[in-house]
Amino acid sequence: MNSPGAVETLVAPEAKSACLGRLELSQFRNFAEFTCEFPPDGVAIIGPNGSGKTNLLEAIYYLEIFRSFRGSRDAELVRFGEDVFRLEATFSFGSEQLQLAAAFQRRGSRKKVEVNGLAADSISEAIGRFGAVVFSLGDVEIVRNAPEFRRRFLDIALSLAAPGYLEALRRYRVALAQRNEALRRQDPADVVDAWSERLVEAGSEIMAVRERWVATWAEAFDGYYRAISGEGGSRMRYRPSIDAPAERDEEEEAPKPDDPFPSADRIAGWSERFGMELAASADRERRRGVTVVGPHRDDLQLLSPPGEADGQELRRYGSGGQQRTAAIALRLVEADSLWARQGREPLYLLDDVLAELDDDRSERVVELLDGGRSGQVIFTAPKRLDLPLRDGRMSEWEIRNGQLNP
Repeated sequence: MNSPGAVETLVAPEAKSACLGRLELSQFRNFAEFTCEFPPDGVAIIGPNGSGKTNLLEAIYYLEIFRSFRGSRDAELVRFGEDVFRLEATFSFGSEQLQLAAAFQRRGSRKKVEVNGLAADSISEAIGRFGAVVFSLGDVEIVRNAPEFRRRFLDIALSLAAPGYLEALRRYRVALAQRNEALRRQDPADVVDAWSERLVEAGSEIMAVRERWVATWAEAFDGYYRAISGEGGSRMRYRPSIDAPAERDEEEEAPKPDDPFPSADRIAGWSERFGMELAASADRERRRGVTVVGPHRDDLQLLSPPGEADGQELRRYGSGGQQRTAAIALRLVEADSLWARQGREPLYLLDDVLAELDDDRSERVVELLDGGRSGQVIFTAPKRLDLPLRDGRMSEWEIRNGQLNP
């Protein structure tokens, strides 16, 4: 089964996927000292709950975004009774190699990141260097929980797939915090307006990129949902907190997966609309002491397939199976957008992702990962799989109490 997205036509056949080789952990979670070499096809890591399976994937993905995908603070990642954790890994892309390292000291809350042995000037400079996507059971919360979970998904996916997005997000958050503080203090209007200009500048770029990404990948999301569920599809729709600017006749052609950048005209349209909405909300903001419109209040709507409750949000009306299916479809779309941007297939980290799917859906997920995808897979499960990934070429390792036995 081939991927339903268009990415397979965008990536040259000779493009090399990200491949994790050597990994070293020191005082991270339940690992004291740990070193191993991962095979190119990947590995299935088998072990009971609490043995360290998720911690291992968390360590690998930490070197992609330099934070926990589980939402834990850095201090919580340091092994109990210790002060510092350190992670180091070597990745290959054909003949090219990349070394990444990260360390955090609990005392003083100091973090250090290295790229190829040199200290990174900033963490943002090192983010997204090798390309990875993590699938976990907790992903269902993206679908069923509050909008902030879906915004976080968008922000991480776009920070990796759309250069410049992370910087715009940083500028927006600074401006938002300062503007909210000015509103709480009841500062004069000109003080609030000064922060409004910075808010609009960064926020219009964020909304334009989000809009383009969703429009680009909505069809692929629907295709993955259909492929996994074996039934009707699902729709992914961007729902900003303000009305989207009208499309112009001279608007550029349909967005392409390998081009995440909206036009300058589209960004200008969002800027104009955002400024108007802030002006219209001024009295309400003064009463509440907080900014009430902007990207920080956006949502990514995931809608039910045709039939009963057609067009209803999956977060409210979807079954458990539909919500889990949508979560996996989102991760596959994230992988494809990263693949399209980097020109190489990402590393797939799957944390017990089949555990709550029925047999048919589990089989279809495995088919999607094997059909048209050849990237390295690191898969965790509490017991041996009946559905072998990579045609049975993957090794199986056991893990217990933070000890891995290849």
